[in-house]
Amino acid sequence: MEIHGFQKTTLLDYPGHIASTIFLGGCNFRCPFCHNASLVLSPSGQPTIPEEEVFKTLKKRVGIIEGICITGGEPTLYPGLFTFIHKMKELGFLVKLDTNGNNPHIIKELTEKGYLDYIAMDIKNSREKYGLSCGINPFNLSRVDESVTYLLSNPVDYEFRTTVVREHHTHKDIQQIGEWTQGAKAYYLQPYKDSDDIIQPGLSSPTKQELLEYKDILSSYVQNVSIRGID
Repeated sequence: MEIHGFQKTTLLDYPGHIASTIFLGGCNFRCPFCHNASLVLSPSGQPTIPEEEVFKTLKKRVGIIEGICITGGEPTLYPGLFTFIHKMKELGFLVKLDTNGNNPHIIKELTEKGYLDYIAMDIKNSREKYGLSCGINPFNLSRVDESVTYLLSNPVDYEFRTTVVREHHTHKDIQQIGEWTQGAKAYYLQPYKDSDDIIQPGLSSPTKQELLEYKDILSSYVQNVSIRGID
């Protein structure tokens, strides 16, 4: 596995649990607002951390941390992901997967094997504007749609989440997202945050008031809606 980052302790990445986060490189999307651009566009040029070193640290942290978050990039692109997660489960850790949902067969197989305890799936935008926000135009939404439908069947604990960008999202988009994910257990909105590692500079965040309005819209469709990353 090409591990490009390892956060030993996080209280934020896995809801309700103390965890470690592992960052993998490479992605099949090109979201303009991606804040891990170097991992997406040129993962081979980024420093790596040996898998053996990561597991050596994890073994020492058994009983200190409860779970592992696997994020990217897009983790489901790695053929070795099953073996990687199996090793974590053997150590007794809960495993959370962050994914864009474009590989539903991987999500299903991992879930059905009992390898995943929590899935966080990004919803980039409304159906009609998905290509804009995933950076691929035109975009075939069928596989993402399959993942949404699968998670809505409650096979495992999960959340949907959207990074809200002023130039990409409107009230109408949020309503259409709500209609699409109606009945979901949990939905998180998080404002876009600028950095030095953005795929497309020049984007901006919505206001706090806009986020609250978007939350109200989604609350008509989703059981639990929260906003991350605002004061």
